[in-house]
Amino acid sequence: MATQVRLAAAHVAPIFLSAQETTHKAIRLIEQAARNKANLVAFPESFISAFPIWSALRPPTENHDLFQRMVRESIHADGEEMQAVRATARKCNVTVSLGFSEKVRTSSATLFNSNMIIGSQGNVLVHHRKLVPTFFEKLTWSPGDGYGLRVAETEFGKIGALICGENTNPLARYVLIAQGEQIHISTWPAVWPTWLPSQSTTEEHKPQPDATGKANYDNVAANRIRAAAHCFEAKCFGILCARLLGPDAIEIVSSGSSGLKQSLEQSQRAATMFLDPTGAPIRGFWIDEATSAQHSVDFLQAREGMLYADVNLTDCIEGKQYHDTAGGYQRMDVFDLQVNRTRQQPVRFTRAVDWETDQVLPEGSNGG
Repeated sequence: MATQVRLAAAHVAPIFLSAQETTHKAIRLIEQAARNKANLVAFPESFISAFPIWSALRPPTENHDLFQRMVRESIHADGEEMQAVRATARKCNVTVSLGFSEKVRTSSATLFNSNMIIGSQGNVLVHHRKLVPTFFEKLTWSPGDGYGLRVAETEFGKIGALICGENTNPLARYVLIAQGEQIHISTWPAVWPTWLPSQSTTEEHKPQPDATGKANYDNVAANRIRAAAHCFEAKCFGILCARLLGPDAIEIVSSGSSGLKQSLEQSQRAATMFLDPTGAPIRGFWIDEATSAQHSVDFLQAREGMLYADVNLTDCIEGKQYHDTAGGYQRMDVFDLQVNRTRQQPVRFTRAVDWETDQVLPEGSNGG
């Protein structure tokens, strides 16, 4: 296993509610990161092909058309879009973590907020569905299961991922720590409005209160605190990968409402950054595609781009001397955590049995 790893985090916007075009964009970005010698490329939450921010801003009675579009532009985990991404990972010899809105063949409208870690040979290493959709996300996504609470063992380290608010769940985080996680990917939406602001906010500073004195959620600080706590407890590197809010998303979600458009434009933008195994920020860099020059930055927030960092996985070791929270600093005789990794299905079919002879009947028989 390599100890020197180049991380890449895509601070980018999808082509809003277009699975095909967003997939093409993801492929171009993977190829770009590979040219820049990245070993691991992370994409934001639900990158293909939208985050349902409309549910935070508009009543459900106004969102039927957007939900239908969301269903149409979500993708199957084994569909042609994901097959194309997997082929690109194999061609470029990079590991890819991709957030996507997943539809399933057991329903015409059930969706999951999912993340897939794809190996450098194009193989699926982890397919995770967010355990609990957060707040207004419940209007779009269904609860996931424990099947994807796994760490991917790759040539570039042991990689785990949790989606947005799951990084607040100490048990889910501990499950990844207990599998020896060395690189933790946390994925985030572009904005997280909790109030419609009547005053403007700045992208870099804490949201200002509205006329009632209520401030919007400071998602930059909240995301960093959660991710830093995990890195400190796991003694792992952290990738905070947030999406950008594109003008197409603002136009579609606001649907001509100047008030909603203003709220989206004024909402604080999330940031993409890296953390070390103590939880401290790592200064990253972006690469000028025309000149190949590297430009050092602390994070990406206001503009689209690919953020890189070079890390050494041996730096995950020292902190384990102090508190290895799933090893020498754990009391396994006191605490007993069990995880159900069964992929949940809406129905399970059993073989028909002849009630007189108690013999299993051939497949397709109704037992009559």
